[in-house]
Amino acid sequence: MFNNLPPVTKNLLILNVLFYVVSLFLASNGIDLNQKLGSHYFNSILFEPYQVVTHMFMHSLTDFFHILFNMLLLVMFGAHLERVWGAKRYFIFYFACGFGALILYNSIGVWKIMEINQALIADGFDMTVLKSKVLQGSFEYIQYTNQSEQLVKAYASMTYSSMAGASGAIFGLLAGFALLFPNTQLRLLFPPIPIKAKYLIGGYLAFEIYSSFSRPDDQIAHLAHVGGAIVGAI
Repeated sequence: MFNNLPPVTKNLLILNVLFYVVSLFLASNGIDLNQKLGSHYFNSILFEPYQVVTHMFMHSLTDFFHILFNMLLLVMFGAHLERVWGAKRYFIFYFACGFGALILYNSIGVWKIMEINQALIADGFDMTVLKSKVLQGSFEYIQYTNQSEQLVKAYASMTYSSMAGASGAIFGLLAGFALLFPNTQLRLLFPPIPIKAKYLIGGYLAFEIYSSFSRPDDQIAHLAHVGGAIVGAI
């Protein structure tokens, strides 16, 4: 099967697995590659431009199913779309979906960081000093007011928060497949019944939209999935 994969899908698969293996090796030596290559919010002091691309090749090291599930979907749906469109068009589509996922996910976080930033300034904080302390992980000798301690903790949490994974691009592939081949029969393992792509993928996307509002703190970037699907559909 691997030898029959079209070139872009094959190389994306290789890169994702390679980044995962390297991340595991470095993690055993105390280096968190996800913090360096995962994408932080655009107005975070830890954001770097290269993260716009590299985040799509990083996956959770504590959840093997994260990369396994993404790579299975990449092979199943991505390979089919690449054969239909050709390598160049498929390549552009894949990364456009990944960038769209990042933009939607970041838009909410950027707005939240701006709100916290303004609240801290209004509370008398020197943000240059605070940013330096957040980078150092040192919060000693900070003079808190009644509510500022919670704000500082929220600011630090969002500063270090990062998005990683190919899921945004993968959801774009799912949306594209569902629109192009809506009546293709897909079969789940549980229950083992055939379901048309438009219903199965459509239901999955509806669940992600619901989860983005009902479960905002479950450590899954549901908005990124929705963003990738929107770009894929367009």
